[in-house]
Amino acid sequence: MANWTAAQRTAAARIFAQALPSAAPAPKASPPPSKLAAAVLHQTSWWPQDIPHTTNDDEYDDYYNDDYDEDSLTPTEKSSRTPSVEDDEEGHLIYRSGDILQDRYKILGTLGEGTFGKVVKVKDLEMDHSMALKIIKNVEKYREAAKLEINVLEKLADKDPESIHLCVKMLDWFDYHGHMCIAFEMLGLSVFDFLKDNNYQPYPLEQVRHIGYQLCYSVKFLHDNKLTHTDLKPENILFVDSEFDLVYNSKKRRDVKRVKRTDVRLIDFGSATFDHEHHSTIVSTRHYRAPEVILELGWSQPCDVWSIGCILFELYLGITLFQTHDNREHLAMMQRILGEIPVRMARKTKTKYFYRGKLEWDEKSSAGRYVRDNCKPLMSYLQRYKQHDDTEHNYLFDLIFKMLEYEPSERISLKEAMLHPFFEKIPSHQRLGENGAGDLHRDKSLTR
Repeated sequence: MANWTAAQRTAAARIFAQALPSAAPAPKASPPPSKLAAAVLHQTSWWPQDIPHTTNDDEYDDYYNDDYDEDSLTPTEKSSRTPSVEDDEEGHLIYRSGDILQDRYKILGTLGEGTFGKVVKVKDLEMDHSMALKIIKNVEKYREAAKLEINVLEKLADKDPESIHLCVKMLDWFDYHGHMCIAFEMLGLSVFDFLKDNNYQPYPLEQVRHIGYQLCYSVKFLHDNKLTHTDLKPENILFVDSEFDLVYNSKKRRDVKRVKRTDVRLIDFGSATFDHEHHSTIVSTRHYRAPEVILELGWSQPCDVWSIGCILFELYLGITLFQTHDNREHLAMMQRILGEIPVRMARKTKTKYFYRGKLEWDEKSSAGRYVRDNCKPLMSYLQRYKQHDDTEHNYLFDLIFKMLEYEPSERISLKEAMLHPFFEKIPSHQRLGENGAGDLHRDKSLTR
């Protein structure tokens, strides 16, 4: 043993430590993060993002384990090193860069995390390419939710094996010691993260058009197959490639980012619900939640359309339409922006927000002043943000108006939205499906 290298002694010590449960080593102080690791840890999105301008996996190793030299180990020593199967107190899998899961997926680094678990960049040792691996917490409710997502993704893959309808492609899944793991294709930043990193500089109208067109096309595919996504938001729309150019903005007097390609993919099917399944009372992330959901009147596919209307507004103006965390305030914002909520909905709801068909709301309170000062009628946004091409600008707002119709039964469908004049200028090379409406073959059933 005296002739062993330092790396061999380190590996042997780890093997013995794993074999002796009582021999718990003292926690090792974390080394200062490298520039790459710091950049990865700084990311706020839970979905796979582009690793910042490097393919140097060793830099990940330097951060997670500053004295571990994998290349110096013999094949026997490498095979004897088992990855951690311990969880932290929140149920996250404890892992290190270099760990290999299922004898196939080598962890390269952390891409992000959320309440459900973490997403890591891995190298598929069989296929020799990188992918994103979503590692779900070892917690029953998250594990069951992941199984439902896997079921939806498998149904989507069966119906659309080539992912022509722009839903993210699941490449593999497995249960790793109680952690459901789902492997996806690597994608770029979400449209929200790109917006945030660009200091909320709005997307140009033609980019909003292309992103919105793809979103309508993809979600229409779900709706045509009796599925509602229920959690549409900018964070769940990812660029295939988020590389960008710097373009000088004369109004801002500085360079701003302009994404090179606006091809996107739809992600996060963990809350997707088939028509025949139980419908939870509350769905959707707050800012994109439809009025029928807040009023607990029941929901179906039109709640997705409402979310898309909110998303289009946000991409075009760089601001969130309904910036609130309270139901009553949310309803007050809707009335300020869109007009009075229909009496039928106000009388039918069993919630306590209305009295005799009118929203109970004190406009003179601090919350009332906040809504009055920060929310304007949608028509005023239409007039205020007019650009050089008034016709296309007006078409966009007309589409948003139709998507934000209070009554779900009167809200525009995505089949109708795909034929809206706003999308007429989509160039031929960006058009999807027959007549741009994505007509589907009905030879397969997409149900659980």
